[in-house]
Amino acid sequence: MHVKSAEFLVSNTDLDKCPRPDKPEYAFIGRSNVGKSSLINMLVSRHGLAKTSGTPGKTQLVNHFLINKEWYLVDLPGYGFAQVGKGTRAGFARMIDGYLTTRPNLLCTFVLIDGRIIPQKIDLDFITRLGEQGIPFVLVFTKTEKLKSGGLQNIQDRYKVALQEMGWDEIPQMFLSSASSRAGQKELLDFIEPLNQAFEPPKLPGDRPF
Repeated sequence: MHVKSAEFLVSNTDLDKCPRPDKPEYAFIGRSNVGKSSLINMLVSRHGLAKTSGTPGKTQLVNHFLINKEWYLVDLPGYGFAQVGKGTRAGFARMIDGYLTTRPNLLCTFVLIDGRIIPQKIDLDFITRLGEQGIPFVLVFTKTEKLKSGGLQNIQDRYKVALQEMGWDEIPQMFLSSASSRAGQKELLDFIEPLNQAFEPPKLPGDRPF
């Protein structure tokens, strides 16, 4: 897939104000310092589309972007560390859970994980919740330019072992990425393209039967 256009649509906390779910949609989420905005910008080849910051936790809204006039990319608030109060973090969690469990056109959630560190409980817990809720997802390891080839395989193997120890029979698909080297761009877009082609808009209340 070649990204010809990428435009910001809307940010909000009210899920009822999200764009009409008539196009395939993909959500991106991870811990607050995982490099999510940089990866999104790399993926669509648009510097500055998603706002990057040196302060973790800046994304505090559900942000919709329209890609190629055909599909939605959604930048979700990070989970874990953020310079906000406990009550605000709880509000983020409710908003994220509400979005992930009710958005009918959400085809896949890309869970971003820092490829430089060993499996963390916060990531494993989030992955487990997605599995329990039946939400389709894949794992995307970020910042992999900082790892040697052996380290790339090692981080994947560690997550496979950790998930198997937690009782996972089927291991989620994994991707390696780097915002600086653009590694993973083609693989992620090639993963999205057939899902777009197979997408059928959900029938919504008020839709005409023809």
